[in-house]
Amino acid sequence: MNEAVPGVVAVIAVTVATLAISTWGLRFSRTTSDFFVASRTVRPGLNASAIGGEYLSAASFLGIAGLVLTFGADMLWYPVGWTAGYLVLLVLVAAPLRRSGAYTLPDFAEARLGSRGVRSLCSLLVVAIGWLYLLPQFQGAGLTLQAAINAPPWVGPLVVSVVVLVNVGSGGMRSITFVQAFQYWLKLTALLLPACVLLAIWAGDGAPNPTLGGGADVWSYPLGDGGAQGLYVTYSLIVATFLGTMGLPHVVVRFYTNPDGRAARRTTLVVLALLGVFYLLPPIYGALGRIYAADLAAAGGSDVLILELPRLMVGGLLGEVLTGLVTAGAFAAFLSTSSGLAIAVAGVLSQDVTGRRVAGRRLSGVGAFRAGAAVAVVVPALVSVSASDVGVAQTVGLAFAVAASTFCPLLLLGIWWRGLTPAGAIAGLAVGGLGSGLAVGWTLVTSGTTGWVAILLGQPAAWSVPSALATMVVVSRLTRGSVPSHAGRFMVRLHTPEAVDLQRG
Repeated sequence: MNEAVPGVVAVIAVTVATLAISTWGLRFSRTTSDFFVASRTVRPGLNASAIGGEYLSAASFLGIAGLVLTFGADMLWYPVGWTAGYLVLLVLVAAPLRRSGAYTLPDFAEARLGSRGVRSLCSLLVVAIGWLYLLPQFQGAGLTLQAAINAPPWVGPLVVSVVVLVNVGSGGMRSITFVQAFQYWLKLTALLLPACVLLAIWAGDGAPNPTLGGGADVWSYPLGDGGAQGLYVTYSLIVATFLGTMGLPHVVVRFYTNPDGRAARRTTLVVLALLGVFYLLPPIYGALGRIYAADLAAAGGSDVLILELPRLMVGGLLGEVLTGLVTAGAFAAFLSTSSGLAIAVAGVLSQDVTGRRVAGRRLSGVGAFRAGAAVAVVVPALVSVSASDVGVAQTVGLAFAVAASTFCPLLLLGIWWRGLTPAGAIAGLAVGGLGSGLAVGWTLVTSGTTGWVAILLGQPAAWSVPSALATMVVVSRLTRGSVPSHAGRFMVRLHTPEAVDLQRG
């Protein structure tokens, strides 16, 4: 069988299924609210599956296995942190954020602080984080189609861009919810079934131990050979992943689709279970890769481990079928995450950029949303073609660092501290955004830096998050006279269950 056939069939099947479900969901999308937040009627089970679909991105599907292959058990902090981030979100943010009644993070910031300046800065950060997170999705799509069907690197970003624009532009949040829920279960199946077969083969070979650089045991020692730098990287990664989840625009916007705060909490609990099950699987591929695909790490091809491992371990038709299955799962990962990010960024752009009056005309809500979606998708797709040498998990990790350094302090203080002022918010967002943003830019454009400079810039969260949080508190204390007059009433709204009948004056 031609090696390209399983990949072509998988990509076509996932694309057709995605468009079919999107078309079916289109009949439920009639209003602007349907496009932005599915009219706030998505139930916890469906919403949790959709969140799992969009959250399990290229970094989850491809990147974790590649990192474990190359660096060992230290990299298991990525899935641990990405899952634990939802626990922080559950305890501190989910229900109050839903009760705010906002459509987007900039909406929340303006409602809480009464400042257009804070809103504008938040809009800029949403777009920046969204584009940074979209970049590895397009890179991963290029890698997948290159490995599966030997396509040029630009084909993957092109295909994903077209499908995402059709999905998002046609039905918005209402339509894409059904697509993302389907794609979570497809991704789980696409990893689970091949993993069972590969583990059976490994057991039949006598269950050899993973070895790659340093013997059979060193790879499994967390922080085993990193010293002080290894400790810093690990703790900075924990800060970024634990706190960054609440600041990701495509994650936060899904909680606006729940009917109420209680449903938002129930959604988060189900998400924790779904992510926990999924993240058991990529490390299996990474460990097996250390036995059967060590050459991939040496050649710098660790990100395609999951796509190559079935052929390396299983011959004949079964190996091709398993390859097709993991290719389908990978392609679903790019589509679902890209769709969620496109909706989040398009929602912000439609309110603050594409929906503005230009040449005497103003686009309607849906028209502005579709124009914003085009901008949201096309820009990172073009950048991905020229920046294809950055690891997908590393790029996503940087997006988490920026989110943790900006929106995490804003949400925590905005929800739990009445004393936050517009000046404090702007100062903290600027410090966290500029600090982590400069580190991201430096990391993406240069590879020659070594030592502590490279460590601090490659994992900025350990210093950028505390800096942003402290700046917000200090500047707010210095400008305490400018605390919004409505802050107390707004916080009562955030923390009062919907079932309680408040008498508002």
